Amino acid sequence: MKRTRGRALSTETALGLDTARGPVGRVLRVLLHLVLVLVFAGPLLALISSAFSKVTDPTSLTLLPTHPTLANFRAAVDRDVLRYLLNSFLVVGGGLLLQIAVSVSAAYALARKRFRGAHLVLLLVLSTMMLPEEVLAIPLSLVLSDLDLVGTLFGMILPVGAWAFSILVTAEFMKEIPVELEEAARLDGAGDLRIFWSVILPLCRPALGVIGIFGFTMIWDQYLLPLLVATDARQFTLPIALRTLRADEEVGIGVLLASALLALLPSVLAFVAMQRQFMRGLTSGAVKG
Repeated sequence: MKRTRGRALSTETALGLDTARGPVGRVLRVLLHLVLVLVFAGPLLALISSAFSKVTDPTSLTLLPTHPTLANFRAAVDRDVLRYLLNSFLVVGGGLLLQIAVSVSAAYALARKRFRGAHLVLLLVLSTMMLPEEVLAIPLSLVLSDLDLVGTLFGMILPVGAWAFSILVTAEFMKEIPVELEEAARLDGAGDLRIFWSVILPLCRPALGVIGIFGFTMIWDQYLLPLLVATDARQFTLPIALRTLRADEEVGIGVLLASALLALLPSVLAFVAMQRQFMRGLTSGAVKG
């Protein structure tokens, strides 16, 4: 009974194709998978194909490259795309490290400590998620100007150092860690810092994978913040550079697509690198109890 149920669950689909038997059922399932791949991977394949092709018409994108060439990437390099890519890496590297450090520290205080006003602090953290970036743009620019951070990469890093989403995800994960582990460490003479570093933090690897991927994507895709901070084209990150390339009439669509592919690859590679921890973090709550 369990084997039959497990076998059915492994092949069922939203369309109920698990009930189809024989060659017809297999053909329908293959067709469904091909349609899903085409729908979800089609735009990515078209982007990759067009980045390596000589494209003159933006409506003529194909899934297979015609006359493959690296001319688009060479033209993108000539437009200082590598400089913008390096700026993006510096911002996302520093911002993500700062964001993870702030998130795990704040989450540990919210999840494992009891202090007066904890609910108020949590409410304030939640309230930051309700404000759009456009509302914060003017106050943020004034604060960065007072701190003399306008025109610096650190001015793009500091504002993304605290993100409510990462704090909440990590705090909820830490709440599920048994208190007995912490009590046993205290009996062995460990202090708060030792417990946090040696007991709590290693158990939070799935949560770190989740906030790492989401944090990387959030910082990498930042557009308004670099636009407020950058005062020179050499300080642009890649999303800002794509806007300038799009507005440049001398830049062809192929060069723009090649630059877009360079902007897309780091997010894909980050997800692939942290996929295992990411999936463990997403499913850890589902199997509880």
